[in-house]
Amino acid sequence: MREDKRFLLDLMKNDGVLKSPLVVRAFEKVARENFVLPEYKKRAYDDIPLPIMVEQTISQPSTVAIMTELLDVRDGNKVFEVGTGSGYHAAILSEIVGKNGKVITTEIVPEVYAFGKKNLEKYMNVEVIFLDGSKGHEKKAPYDRIIIAAAAPETPEILKNQLKVGGKLVVPVGAGPLQEMTLIERVSKKKYKSTYHGNFMFVLMKN
Repeated sequence: MREDKRFLLDLMKNDGVLKSPLVVRAFEKVARENFVLPEYKKRAYDDIPLPIMVEQTISQPSTVAIMTELLDVRDGNKVFEVGTGSGYHAAILSEIVGKNGKVITTEIVPEVYAFGKKNLEKYMNVEVIFLDGSKGHEKKAPYDRIIIAAAAPETPEILKNQLKVGGKLVVPVGAGPLQEMTLIERVSKKKYKSTYHGNFMFVLMKN
């Protein structure tokens, strides 16, 4: 393991950002340098977002860790992701759901879609779809988990409805420069529970 990667993972563990064994193992296995542009490979383990293309970024590792821990992904889950980006987060989720699980990730920006799809070629349990994920993907619903890697101006009702009962959705909500990380749990067919987990900064969801 690269020394700078080991340092970052140890730092995130000590800070309580990385906690559960499945998430820790996924971060250990996935090489972030394979999901950044060549000119940023030396900075792959700086805990910062990095540009990819078309004003899009790969999220900083600690943010990916926080969202993944909140999502509480399990082996065998079917996960829907809005915003493939470089594919890094989908790769992390792929390692957690395992061969019996599935990650369906969507991207609406053509150049980013091509970049992410290429980066995820070796992940057999990941399907990359060129699609406006903000509307969900009813064809393959319901989902155990849904994650949105872009700022939603308000809670996305259409995606909530594509969760299984007992399912969880993580999304940064807010139209301003900062968004509130929100965990939504589907308690029953008509009942949801929301909790809030700090302020973050994401690019706005495109649709």
